[in-house]
Amino acid sequence: MRWIGRRESENVEDRRDTTTRRVVGGGVGTLVVVLLVYLLGGDPQQVLQNIPAGGMEQTSRTPSAEENQLASFTKVVLRDTEDVWTVLFQNAGYTYRKPTMVLYSDMVESACGFSSAATGPFYCPGDEKVYLDLSFFEELKNRHNAPGDFAAAYVIAHEVGHHVQQQLGIMDKIAAYQNRMSQREYNQLMVRLELQADFLAGVWAHHAHKMSNILEEGDIEEALGAASAVGDDRIQKQTAGRVVPDAFTHGTSEQRMRWFTKGLKTGDLNQGDTFSAETL
Repeated sequence: MRWIGRRESENVEDRRDTTTRRVVGGGVGTLVVVLLVYLLGGDPQQVLQNIPAGGMEQTSRTPSAEENQLASFTKVVLRDTEDVWTVLFQNAGYTYRKPTMVLYSDMVESACGFSSAATGPFYCPGDEKVYLDLSFFEELKNRHNAPGDFAAAYVIAHEVGHHVQQQLGIMDKIAAYQNRMSQREYNQLMVRLELQADFLAGVWAHHAHKMSNILEEGDIEEALGAASAVGDDRIQKQTAGRVVPDAFTHGTSEQRMRWFTKGLKTGDLNQGDTFSAETL
């Protein structure tokens, strides 16, 4: 992907200079206090009763030069999504609200609650922000065998796709069904939501290339590799050794690649109604 030297988005909260982690109990310092109380003849239980159950601890960190370069890349991709969706929304008679991207390390608090890096990149409709721990891209490359800058761009574009769905009122409609249907039925609805976000990522790539000539040889293969890597069937096979279709929430590898490709080839938002499609 051609990105070096290009404009970066300013809608970024960079929280990578701190690492957040959960602390269980009072930590080592509390254990020392309890031991001293015991040795002096006191009642350690009285001390333990006043210890909070746990909390969050923050420590400072210094991102590496390589990580900072990756952060710059994500900002360029975000800027590309802003340019594309601003134009597409204007063409449809709407105003595009640009989302904020939050770069963090280990754990983060959003309007959707606390999340760890293990969650992977996510979009929180409550604050309209995309959350991203850059270590995910190393996992995408090493664990899922999906390397490349455009594989990472696909991931960001997918999460921004959820922001587009939020602005169009789609995410609120889906959330309203959560307590009105079985878990299996709701999972099927979630699959359609996620496949539409893959389609929207493809639409972004289509128009971003037309506007800024961003694609290089091999980029599409990288994006398809990432889409395949995060398919429900592939992930279930890797983690549990078997595939449970009723538990799918994002779609199979084949479905994710196919809907991304459809958006990429057509660039037409009218082709992305996954909720009415008879076959996914």
